[in-house]
Amino acid sequence: MPRIPKIVLLIESSRAYGRGLLAGIASYARLHGPWSFYRRPPLYDDIDQEERITHERIERWKPDGIIMRDSRLERWSYDGFGVQDSQAHKKILNMAVPIIIASSAVEQNRVFPAIMSDCAGIGKMVAEHLLERGFRNFAYCGLDDLRWSAERGESFQENLTQAGFTVQFYRQPAEKNKRTWEAELGIMADWLRQLPKPVGVMTCNDDRAQQIIEACKLANLNVPEEIAVIGVDNDDLVCELSEPPLSSVVLNAERAGYEAAELLDRLMAGEKMTGQTIWARPSRVVTRKSTDILAIEDKEVASAIRFIRQNARKAIQVNDVVQATAISRRVLEKRFRKEIGRSIFGEIKRTRSSLVARMLLETDWSVSQIALKAGFTNIDHLSRYFREEMGIRPLAYRKQNT
Repeated sequence: MPRIPKIVLLIESSRAYGRGLLAGIASYARLHGPWSFYRRPPLYDDIDQEERITHERIERWKPDGIIMRDSRLERWSYDGFGVQDSQAHKKILNMAVPIIIASSAVEQNRVFPAIMSDCAGIGKMVAEHLLERGFRNFAYCGLDDLRWSAERGESFQENLTQAGFTVQFYRQPAEKNKRTWEAELGIMADWLRQLPKPVGVMTCNDDRAQQIIEACKLANLNVPEEIAVIGVDNDDLVCELSEPPLSSVVLNAERAGYEAAELLDRLMAGEKMTGQTIWARPSRVVTRKSTDILAIEDKEVASAIRFIRQNARKAIQVNDVVQATAISRRVLEKRFRKEIGRSIFGEIKRTRSSLVARMLLETDWSVSQIALKAGFTNIDHLSRYFREEMGIRPLAYRKQNT
């Protein structure tokens, strides 16, 4: 009987990102295993005791490979490998087995392979989402001590600067005792009150976004009419616990987990650890009530965009949109370019392509079924249309993002 590889998974599973990684790893193991897994035991004791027990058990188990992620790594100091400088983690890292670090805080010049979130892509996607809704005021709320949070905010700012806008940043209080959930709510509320309205606020993750929404209630600010809020990770539980429900960026963590398991398999077969990088990239924004608004002052343009979205499943033309307003085509085109930087036809094409993209990722319909449901004459028509707007064919887009 062939020997079954033993794999240690030190991956936090209380949030969607960690669960996605684990699901991808499990998927690879089902296809190419079997593998035997050891996971971090439940945290019933204090942190130091839990880490000590975990390391002792790992040593006794004699694993063939390790994939480790711990949110605490991203808050503490780092050694030359970009991993928390604690005795427990050092002992694990010194084990003579392949190790992949699932943390955006690892250094670029590391030896260990890493799974990293695409912070640049995340910031860009959120900026585009809020611009599409007509926002002209923007703000970012992150966690000041975390590098990945700063990188997401920097990308958000860079993309909006290129579009001609500025971003206001929330800064956490220096005193650690004022960084608790309860203490920060009042500070956040004061910050939110002074922002120009309406404003689109990006947060570093869903937990931070939920906190912003609670601070809005404390400040008597309406979401999304005055403050539109969007998070990252699309953790269904957190998003639905928020009131109103939270819009969020989906990260393709499951695909990253699959690719990490694939890499670990190669490492166990003899490939060298050379700092290989696996990216968890953003695939789409799930729009819920917290950003479901058009922040456009021009009522005719807002009415036209609303018409386009309501009829995205139909092969509407520019004249159909013009007839839904009370102004001429020439005037409407001019106002469109002023308000959203696109032509009427450009907005039709963007909206219909976004609809197709959602269908590709959120359903198991074939491309021919999607073409029929989205009002295209045939598959070829849909493929040409989608590729012109998205730069990729429909099936390739589905494969890349699922």
